[in-house]
Amino acid sequence: MLSVGRFDISKRHHYNTNTFLELLAILTNMKKRMQKKSAPAPQAKKPEIKPLGDRVLVRPLSPDELHNKTASGIIIPETVDKEKAEQGTVVAVGEGKYNDNGVLMPMHVRVGDRVVFSKYSPNEIKLDGKEYYILDESSILAVVK
Repeated sequence: MLSVGRFDISKRHHYNTNTFLELLAILTNMKKRMQKKSAPAPQAKKPEIKPLGDRVLVRPLSPDELHNKTASGIIIPETVDKEKAEQGTVVAVGEGKYNDNGVLMPMHVRVGDRVVFSKYSPNEIKLDGKEYYILDESSILAVVK
C-alpha cells in the first residue's frame, strides 16, 4: 500500500504502471497544494523610521482618544479647541543631540509616552496611510503620565 497525504493506493485495484504513476503524480501535487494553503501567510512588514538627532516621531491621538467630552457627556467641537496644544503617542525617538563639548545629551521622552506639543511645530508625514508627526524634542511641552 502507498500513502500520499490522506489518500491510500493499494495493489488490489490492479492499476497498470502508467495509470499508477499518473495517479501518484496527481496525489503528490494535491498534497503540495494543501500544504501551501495551510502555511501561514507572511505578515506585512511595518515600516521602520528612525528620527535623526533630537527628533521624535509621534502618532497624533484621535478625537476618541482625546476624550473631548465634559463630565456630563457634552462633546466639545474642534472649533473651540483650535488654539490648544496637540497630543500624541511617541512611536520612535532619535539618539539625542550633541552639546558644544561633543557630549551626547540623552532624550527625555521614550517610545510609548503620551506627549503634549505645539500645534504648529510638527512636520506631517504619512506612512502606509497613517498620519505621523516629526518634531524636535524642544517642541514637546509635557509628558502626560
